[in-house]
Amino acid sequence: MLYTGYLLLGSNMGHSIKNLQKASTLIEQQIGEIIQTSSIYKTAAWGNTQQDDFYNQVLKISTLLTPDQLLTELLEIEMQMGRKRIKKWESRIIDLDILYYEDRIISKDHLSIPHPHLHQRRFTLVPLCEICATFIHPILGQTNYELLQICEDNLIVEKL
Repeated sequence: MLYTGYLLLGSNMGHSIKNLQKASTLIEQQIGEIIQTSSIYKTAAWGNTQQDDFYNQVLKISTLLTPDQLLTELLEIEMQMGRKRIKKWESRIIDLDILYYEDRIISKDHLSIPHPHLHQRRFTLVPLCEICATFIHPILGQTNYELLQICEDNLIVEKL
């Protein structure tokens, strides 16, 4: 069975736009078809603000993988691209997050879907709204557009 998911790609090391493109290619090769892509957006770092700006993009994908398999493959792609996890919210060559997987709610030690910070981050909501503004967050019961309207994050998200 094919499942629909939404992924957030982010990079702030090296040639970030090329990193996003390479990650998209690997996602298509290892995970499934990319159905839709948002524009690429630039924003200041969130959390640890003492680092370079991030470039972010949201992908809508179709996959045969279960949520756990999807997470495993995303972590593998991060490793293939040279990501090393040392501390939280550090600079990274690539960051791949599962935002939504169908309308499922998953809460495990290693996996939370929907992404637990999705509704708090403009850099996630802006590209998400570009491709699925009316998708309803399965826990909060509001559309991505409604979540963006009430988001308290005031970082500027600049479309490239």
